[in-house]
Order: sequence, then C-alpha cells, then structure tokens
Amino acid sequence: MGMEEQELEKKVEIVLKTIGPARPSRLLLPSSIKVRDLRRLVAGNVNLPIENLSLVLRGCALCDMKNGDEVSVQLNDGDSLIVAVKPKPPVKDEYDNDDDDEDLKFRLPHSSSRWKKWLYTFLHDNLKLPDVVLMVIFTLSLKAWLLITLWFILAPVAHRWDLGPLYILATGFCLILFNLGKRQAGDISAYSIFNEDFRELPGTLNADRLDRDIRAGQF
Repeated sequence: MGMEEQELEKKVEIVLKTIGPARPSRLLLPSSIKVRDLRRLVAGNVNLPIENLSLVLRGCALCDMKNGDEVSVQLNDGDSLIVAVKPKPPVKDEYDNDDDDEDLKFRLPHSSSRWKKWLYTFLHDNLKLPDVVLMVIFTLSLKAWLLITLWFILAPVAHRWDLGPLYILATGFCLILFNLGKRQAGDISAYSIFNEDFRELPGTLNADRLDRDIRAGQF
C-alpha cells in the first residue's frame, strides 16, 4: 500500500515545447495524471486557451476521453511534451459546403453500449475505415447481419451444385419481396390492378383520360 502511494505521489519534470517563438519550459507534474488535468495545467503554465490546446506525447496526440472513459498517461522524468494551438476555422460563407461534408460523417450515439464504442474506436482509429463503411456496419440490425452471414455460407454450396445464377436470382427476388412493405388500411396502390374495383389514383393518365380530353378539345 505504501509503495502505491509513493508511486502516485512521485513527481517528474517534463519539458514543454510550444510550437512558435516561445522558448521551452519545464513543468513539475505527478508521474500518473489524467489528460484533462494535464491539459489544464499546461494551459495555465503557457498562458494559452485550453479549448484549442493540442498535446503530443511520444508522437501521439493526447485525448481527454476514449470509449467514454477519461484517459490517463504515465509521464517519465525528462519527457518532452509538444504543445500546439489549433487554428480557428475560417469564417463560413453561405456557399460553403462543409455542412454537407459533416452530414456524411458517422457519429456513434452517446447512448451506445460499451462494446459498440470499443468496436467503433477500433474500426475508426486503428483500421481507418471510411465513414460510409462504418455507417453500414452500425446501422444494420443483428438479424440483417445473420442473414448476410448465412448468405455467404450457402453461396459456396450453390456454386458446388452449379446453382450460382439461380442463387443470385433468388436473392434478388427475396430482396424485392421483403422490401415491398405493407399497406395500411385505406391506402391505395399506384397500380389500379391491386386496388378494389380497380380504382385508380387521382390524375392517373390512361386511354380513357386521353379520349375524354380529346373529345373535350383540350388537345
């Protein structure tokens, strides 16, 4: 217990290297510290705005949170911490399309489970998958993923029995069939053959409508 307390209370001296004309400075800190507290102490030492402060330690940018948990770092005596201030974004004009680009970026909801957050971090940060792929992965339901897995399992079987083309055609028909949806009571189909008494939608153009318009002199 005493060794752990000594380890927590151990102080180390690190070198702050601020990008710009400022000279390097030294700062005395606990050896184990949360990134959020480190950012606050560094901002107070170099007199820079904390909201735009970026910290780089041993070639890696430090983040306050990861997978919903606060991140801590282990500092060694003599470590160099690079401090930079993020530039302010340019003023957007009415023709700027950055909002459209933001809409294409996938963001995991805050209410997601821990394993989903871990999987998202692994796929996004480690594998560098694009946002479109991440959107497909996380928006499909578990049932859809089971059906996709089953399809890939049965595909070699169909190929072995020379049923590949039929297997693909059957897949297409199944996709159409299961995506038709269900009509609510009172809804009218765009195709009159499916409606009661072959009732048509208002404004439907057919031979009778053309004949009436011709006889009325509207052409």
